[in-house]
Amino acid sequence: MTTIETTSAAAGLTCIDLTPNIATELHVHDIQALIEGAYSTEIRTLLEQRGVVAFPRLNLTDEQQLAFTRTLNTTDIHDYKVTKISLDPLENPNADYIKGAFFWHIDGTMLDIPIFASVMSSRRLSESGGRTEFSNTYAAYDALPDDEKRALEELKVVHMFETAQLYVDPEPSYKTLKMWQNLKPNTLPLVWTHRSGRKSLVLGATASHIEGMGLRESRALLTRLRDWSTQAEFVYSHEWQLGDLVIWDNTGTMHRATPYPLDSGRLMYRTQIAGDEPFI
Repeated sequence: MTTIETTSAAAGLTCIDLTPNIATELHVHDIQALIEGAYSTEIRTLLEQRGVVAFPRLNLTDEQQLAFTRTLNTTDIHDYKVTKISLDPLENPNADYIKGAFFWHIDGTMLDIPIFASVMSSRRLSESGGRTEFSNTYAAYDALPDDEKRALEELKVVHMFETAQLYVDPEPSYKTLKMWQNLKPNTLPLVWTHRSGRKSLVLGATASHIEGMGLRESRALLTRLRDWSTQAEFVYSHEWQLGDLVIWDNTGTMHRATPYPLDSGRLMYRTQIAGDEPFI
């Protein structure tokens, strides 16, 4: 991959920007210092600025990944755990829901406060496919014409769990649909104004329709904005190597997995960094 520039964020930490608008690769010379939080401030800053931070072939253990995740958290949370991301029901009892990861989404749109970031490491790879793509929704918003920005800032979007699940199972049984509907709709701003003053688009597979707008017009606008935000200039595609660790700012990116064989055995370990900023 062609890199853009190299900088040094802190002693012992080398940063390589992978595209102009999104993703920085980090090389650390002291893994123990990383795990103990020596670079936490720099990493959180990079996440907001660049959306994605990737550590190639870091090869952390479960305990090391958990410890590292704790250093990036700013909230009082004690329930840290590793979640296995796999389509194998023996590895993950919720494997059917993982299939939704093949479509652009933001984690936590059904919540008032989404998670800040996810930390994912590769433990077993598919022989084909299985990249993870990320879209910088800060950069996508910034690149819109000013008159469109003003118009979009007035809009509210209704997010529904069932809307995302219909991508995977377009003809669910009534029982399945009612189960999905146990999770109530959540109305969010289309443009999220963050505490920092920066703004990002809130899109993805859970986005059902825009309040006060006709269904067809809503779908057209949401689809156009998704296409806009997932243009090559706003996207980074991570080709996983065994032992990679990737962190993404869930509050300013969308992500999706590219298709891979369902029986490939692909296995990722995910930890999460709690959010402390509500959608407003």
